[in-house]
Amino acid sequence: MNLKNSGVILLMFMMVFIISACSSDGEKVSTSSNSPNGQTTADVPQEIVVRVNDDPDFLDPHKATASISYQMIMNLFEGLMAPETNGSLKEGLAESYEVSEDGLTYTFKIRQGVKFHNGDDLTMDDIQYSFDRLMGKNGGEKMSNNFDNVASTEAPDASTFVIKLKEPNSNFLYSLTARQSAIIPKSNDGKHNENPIGTGPFAFVKYAPGTNLELKKNDNYWQEGLPYLNKVTFTFQSDDQAAIMSLMANEVDLTSVPWHRVSEVEGGYNLTHQNNNSSLIITFNETKAPFDNVKVRQAINYAISKSDIIDSVFAGYAVPLGSNMSPAMGDFQKKGLESMYKRDIEKAKALLAEAGYPDGFKTKITVSSHNDMYSNIAQIAVANLQEIGIDVEIEVVEWGIWLDRVYFGRDYEMTTIDLTGRASAYEVLNDYISTNDSENFFLFKNDEYDKIMTDVLKETDQAKQIEYYHRAQEILAEQATAVYIADYQIVWGADKQVTGLKSYPFWFHDMSEVQFSN
Repeated sequence: MNLKNSGVILLMFMMVFIISACSSDGEKVSTSSNSPNGQTTADVPQEIVVRVNDDPDFLDPHKATASISYQMIMNLFEGLMAPETNGSLKEGLAESYEVSEDGLTYTFKIRQGVKFHNGDDLTMDDIQYSFDRLMGKNGGEKMSNNFDNVASTEAPDASTFVIKLKEPNSNFLYSLTARQSAIIPKSNDGKHNENPIGTGPFAFVKYAPGTNLELKKNDNYWQEGLPYLNKVTFTFQSDDQAAIMSLMANEVDLTSVPWHRVSEVEGGYNLTHQNNNSSLIITFNETKAPFDNVKVRQAINYAISKSDIIDSVFAGYAVPLGSNMSPAMGDFQKKGLESMYKRDIEKAKALLAEAGYPDGFKTKITVSSHNDMYSNIAQIAVANLQEIGIDVEIEVVEWGIWLDRVYFGRDYEMTTIDLTGRASAYEVLNDYISTNDSENFFLFKNDEYDKIMTDVLKETDQAKQIEYYHRAQEILAEQATAVYIADYQIVWGADKQVTGLKSYPFWFHDMSEVQFSN
């Protein structure tokens, strides 16, 4: 998907935060330089502390699944292609590329002089190794489904890498960013998680589980003049209220602000509103009764009040959804689906009776503790569902347990989570393909949906792609695959001395151009 060709550019978010920072030990690292925009950084500390909700699930970019991981580790790694803030792509480690007329052959010219954080030169062996590892070649475990359509890869010379596909794929370039296929050194095999090495603007220093992830400036970064910061510390703090206290105490320089506490930090900090470009959902394990019955899922959709959740949990900082696509995706979102399940308790009761549950049933909703909003959403859902006879127990577990048991293990009945925004419409909807074992934790299966998602990759006309994506969203709504609640806004609170933090249509704290200035 090329977002330059749709109205989504106007909705994609570019934000510039102004932040001040102090190092973790309180000492300032002074620098004196002028940035390209003329701002002086003289005698201003070039170290930043960024609060995130929890630990990364993996530091190995090929194993990481949680969006919270990519917020941080994409500062370490790069792919052949790189994301833009408007959702389009630009060249990354590839300085140029060509696609054959039949759409099957992608030829990349690789940048010369790029070094890994350990000082080794980037070579074709490293690029070949990275793709072989992702595809599970040479006896390894396959780590991605994105390359099942790859027929072959080869490096005909020291600066050229060629990927040949079995069938055309209009979305393939989106699989080549650091988020999907980071290039990592072959020499680090077996140590990518405990000692991650990439080519990105920052290098790994240390990881203290439950405490922080520390990065340092890559002095050999191939983009001249970048980065500006000497040190980046991602500190883990799950409690939103405690994070606000840390911001006010100058212990962190950037954090999300709870919607109900915005007024407390207005004036003293820069506040920026960012559309999340995600889908906040309450969803089901569709292989477990009674959630294998579409009428039960529809009844729950009619019973849950999206407006109660938006008002109570997000203080109005959200827009209701009707399927798995945010309005931030512009023309690719199917409008009108948000009103398909207008709250109707009597209709919900009737559907339950038709499904064989006239007196309701008991179930459990499992939520992660890494963000308070999930428990708050669950409490509202429990109250709503009591009105139609469904008795729901709330189970709160740690983030790591949620990932292991719910996301990977599929051992759950109901859950609530926000599905991370992606740069392309295909990636947003890809989670529901029945053969996407790594991401389809709903265990949703629909033949028409699968066919649509196969056919859209062969379609080069964007208008026809949009038709496919609209129908896919309709299927998800009709099948009540989840309660599609809202895309909520993030309110960022930051100090007033730093510029340059950019926003993407997915979670990524890009530190490459952040700097402190007077």
